[in-house]
Amino acid sequence: MASFRIRPFREQDSEAVRALFARGILEHIPAGFRHVLRSVRARLALLVLFVGARAGGGSWVLGLGTVGLAVVLLWLLVRSLSVGYVRDALGTDLCDIPGTYRAPDGGFWVAEVGGSVVGMVAAVPSRDTPGALELRRMSVSREQRGRGLARALCQEVLAFARARGFGAVVLYTSMVQVAAQRLYEGQGFRRVGTSSPNLLGTILHFQIFHYRCDLGARDGAKAK
Repeated sequence: MASFRIRPFREQDSEAVRALFARGILEHIPAGFRHVLRSVRARLALLVLFVGARAGGGSWVLGLGTVGLAVVLLWLLVRSLSVGYVRDALGTDLCDIPGTYRAPDGGFWVAEVGGSVVGMVAAVPSRDTPGALELRRMSVSREQRGRGLARALCQEVLAFARARGFGAVVLYTSMVQVAAQRLYEGQGFRRVGTSSPNLLGTILHFQIFHYRCDLGARDGAKAK
């Protein structure tokens, strides 16, 4: 299998990077849907719908049909979370990568195999955590996983942060991205908080996990 190399982003990578990011986010829709269906809140709501429809219509078929429609609606709502997130990213920072992740304190890297972009990661000073660098847009193509690309991309950002004198690296990942959580924890990150992406996320009990990796006191650390 061909080896990979990590290099800085180039303008000609734009289309491949945007497609890679979109695929990486949208592939988590089934996991998000399963999470919602397993929640006590969703199961109780479906039970209430079934009982109410059966009692009102006097038919098991009506009750089951109502639950089926509700499940389809849940799928569409979960899907809208991911689709909306991708749309926002493609219309903001991934629409102007050089301008958003500009030097000296920002960066964007890709992992390349055989001349094709198969992985990506970005970094920019955190707006929420003074003195920290935020790791963003980590994604590796499904076909190239298990080869250490994600770990190498993560280490690239950690090395960049140390070289620039940042005291910590922070990131945000969804609760269904379990493999990503294991990767970050293996690189020294710890979970420090949770939040919901929006009102719909709150209703669906879909959480975003906040992670932080402290790099320790260093000479010339950023004073933000």
